[in-house]
Amino acid sequence: MKTTRSIVLSIAATGLVGFAACGTTFPPQDLVNARTAFARANSGPTPKTDPADLHSAKEQLDLAEASYAKDGDTQYTRDQSYLAVRKTELAEVVGRTRQTDKEKNGVVNAMHADEKQAVASTSAELGRTRTQLANQNVAYVAQGTALKDEKSRRQDAEKRAAQASADLAKFATVKQDPRGMVITLSGSILFESAKWDLLPSAQLKLNDVANALIKEDPLSKMVVEGYTDSQGGVSYNQDLSQHRAQAVRDYLVTRGIAGDRITAQGFGLTHSIADNKSPEGRANNRRVEIVVQATDPSLSLR
Repeated sequence: MKTTRSIVLSIAATGLVGFAACGTTFPPQDLVNARTAFARANSGPTPKTDPADLHSAKEQLDLAEASYAKDGDTQYTRDQSYLAVRKTELAEVVGRTRQTDKEKNGVVNAMHADEKQAVASTSAELGRTRTQLANQNVAYVAQGTALKDEKSRRQDAEKRAAQASADLAKFATVKQDPRGMVITLSGSILFESAKWDLLPSAQLKLNDVANALIKEDPLSKMVVEGYTDSQGGVSYNQDLSQHRAQAVRDYLVTRGIAGDRITAQGFGLTHSIADNKSPEGRANNRRVEIVVQATDPSLSLR
């Protein structure tokens, strides 16, 4: 009872600060959610089990509070608030995992080490590639030739797209259609039925997607398309699919994909790819497709 009362007082105090800073306006719901999430996490075991991530979440919340205090309810304030919620939830997930199963710490640390090694290897490879390209460019200028003609630029773009497709195919379904490269992630690993909160396993998959896209295709525009199964009404499923697409889009932005490169769109229960009569079919229909649109090769040298 004492803990619950402390949480309520903390949330109320935070709300009063926001109210006083912004006059008579009410803070956006995203900022309220961020305050509530952080108060909950800060009152639980997370400060001891995952202080680093919780500190990062607090810094993110401070950015959102500062934006609200300065400019009020803006899109930037809402975006910063959303990131604060996500970082707080991540801290809670990690904290609970460490508290309930200490043996998993070894696995988590090994995964982090592998990720750091992968980043280091990728950085070294990119460094070598940049050096090679720089040397090639100097040679081309010295010889008085163009850096690349239209044909070579197109081949380079196609090669990058093919490499990205190959990397993504290791952990997702990838195909090419008139929309571009389509990366399909099954709803069974992304969401619970009738919800749009990303599962922890979904975040790991999306980390791989973001890493592959940033490495191989840093220019293309992307659309995250959300779909649902046939359970529920048309309006409900349309809203649910939009929330799911937005959740994936926002998470990819936190992983380093520029926000102006990626949008979200929900399609509800339309365009089913499986029979909605079976649980497996409905799970497949609860999918998200990331459509990487083809980049005009001529833009790469502008």
